[in-house]
Amino acid sequence: MRVSVVFTPEAEAQLLSLYRFIAARATPAVAQRYVSGIIEYCESLRTFPHRGMQRDDIRPGLRISNFRKRVVVAFAVDQDRVEIIGVFYGGRDFETALAEDS
Repeated sequence: MRVSVVFTPEAEAQLLSLYRFIAARATPAVAQRYVSGIIEYCESLRTFPHRGMQRDDIRPGLRISNFRKRVVVAFAVDQDRVEIIGVFYGGRDFETALAEDS
């Protein structure tokens, strides 16, 4: 079964912030490729949504997966969609951020 993938406003803001961070240190083209890769990875969750590690200890229904060892993707799965809750780059404390949001 294929599900839809939706990004929360917070996840979209995190992606934009990451784009700006990389673009300022490299080039806009490099930033675009990297952020597009994250988005493609997130969208691939529609075919296998239960990958990653379940982290009910942080928030009920939360799953965590990694992109290229530098990005943590936090998401939740229900019957017909995957909700991307957050995109955390470079060792950011996603556990505290997600626990505070719940």
